[in-house]
Amino acid sequence: MYSYIKGIVEEIEKDYIVIENSGIGYKINVSSNTIKNLSISQNTKIYTKLIVREDDMYLCGFYSKEEMNMFELLTSISKIGPKIGISILSNITPKEMNGYILNSEINKISKLPGIGKKTAERIVLELKDKVDKTNVYYEETLIENGISSSITDEIDEAIEALISLGYSKQEAVEAISKCDKKLSVEEKIKKSLFYIMNKSR
Repeated sequence: MYSYIKGIVEEIEKDYIVIENSGIGYKINVSSNTIKNLSISQNTKIYTKLIVREDDMYLCGFYSKEEMNMFELLTSISKIGPKIGISILSNITPKEMNGYILNSEINKISKLPGIGKKTAERIVLELKDKVDKTNVYYEETLIENGISSSITDEIDEAIEALISLGYSKQEAVEAISKCDKKLSVEEKIKKSLFYIMNKSR
């Protein structure tokens, strides 16, 4: 029904935004990744999907078609509804999710909000041939470069530490990717904090 909505961002909350178009304010549920790309009074275009339930009707919105496509793939899986789909996309980018699926990273997928091991296995099984293989980021690069699983675990530990300090998953992954993979976890964290602080100046 709604392909996208263009308008002025009037409100930004934790998990939704309000966009005004022609005097109408549209409340749209969005991921934190979408929120990061928006600011109050910004004129923007949000891709939308109307969700209709027996007792409710609401809009989910996405800053990019890439995010919307991943949302549609995820919600095609049994037991993953729109709210879980949005929650997943608040914790991981579509490119990262593509990488997890293509590399059958069951353990990492199962750690995402609302996802258990069985659902993670179903995601890999059903979506491996559907994800965009040309738009992949993070885990597949580590595997292609022959980095050992122990180093991969250390990278994950460093990323989780940065997230616990209040940084987003996207910021943490970007900062860690700038570090030498052979550094210790503590050194990766220190280098990453230095990178993030200098980038924000």
